Amino acid sequence: MKQFVALLSVLLLSGVAYGQPSPQDYPSRPMRLVIPWPAGQATDLVGRVIAQKLTELYGYQIVADNRAGAGGQIGTDIVAKAAPDGYTVLAASSGPVTVAPLLQKTPYVSERDLAPVAIGGFAPYVLVTTPSFPAKDIKEFITLVKGSPGKYSYASSGTGAAAHLAVEYFNGVAGIKATHIPYKGSIPALTDVISGQVAYMTETVSATTPFVRSGKLKAYGISTLKRSAQAPNVPTYAEAADMPGFEFAAWIGVMVSAGTPKPLVNKLTAAVDKALQTQDARDKLASVGLDVNYHRAEEMAAYLKKQSAQVADIIKKANIKVE
Repeated sequence: MKQFVALLSVLLLSGVAYGQPSPQDYPSRPMRLVIPWPAGQATDLVGRVIAQKLTELYGYQIVADNRAGAGGQIGTDIVAKAAPDGYTVLAASSGPVTVAPLLQKTPYVSERDLAPVAIGGFAPYVLVTTPSFPAKDIKEFITLVKGSPGKYSYASSGTGAAAHLAVEYFNGVAGIKATHIPYKGSIPALTDVISGQVAYMTETVSATTPFVRSGKLKAYGISTLKRSAQAPNVPTYAEAADMPGFEFAAWIGVMVSAGTPKPLVNKLTAAVDKALQTQDARDKLASVGLDVNYHRAEEMAAYLKKQSAQVADIIKKANIKVE
């Protein structure tokens, strides 16, 4: 009996009794990467790149599983409630992880239920107008719009969307007062900006670049501290509009359920790092408008904390509410 108790204690301490894999053996079977968005969306494309690369590294199939709905909350909740064994992984992004919990009640609490693994890259936002807008650069744009409070309107892909927060942050720093026109998606919003029905908006590099290149939109500035490799000719707000330290971007990365043993998280972090260092992975991330900027688990945790505080401040100052 004493030998049985001693053996049980060893199993409990090692995690074997709960089915937790040891770091040396992890992974020892196929894994699931939950993508909380439909096929073809940016997080889906990035998630599939990561799944493919991890499959190549591990020798076990990483199955990409699309669980779309509720703005990414359904798939995110699946991982939040999954067993903390490292075998159910989330293709995470700023919308459902950072923004949604600050605007509405979600079935999960991000900082309690999810653990960071890595950020693969960031999607900057670009300030765009119709080419006929009467301002040659961003300084003139700010002077013109700021000088006529309430005269101009700005579009977004929807109230509370990350792109909405990006333009509200810009408006707040610039001291602009304008009318918000929310749309159901970025394409109808961009269409009305192109036609001049709405004065301006900020959207991701991937969404705006084709229209800028074709001459249908004019780009004034970009929302990251450094210029984007995807739009190298577009200056940052910091450099062109005298907004030092201005930074706002959407991120895409990897998370697991909270409670996943740290050694397993570290091993997964290292694997994602290795996967995203390959040139073909970087090229695929660039194709969806992401600037590859790898953040390991600890760096990601610090970034998420900082971004959560930033988003909460934007929501409060702009009095953003989701009905």
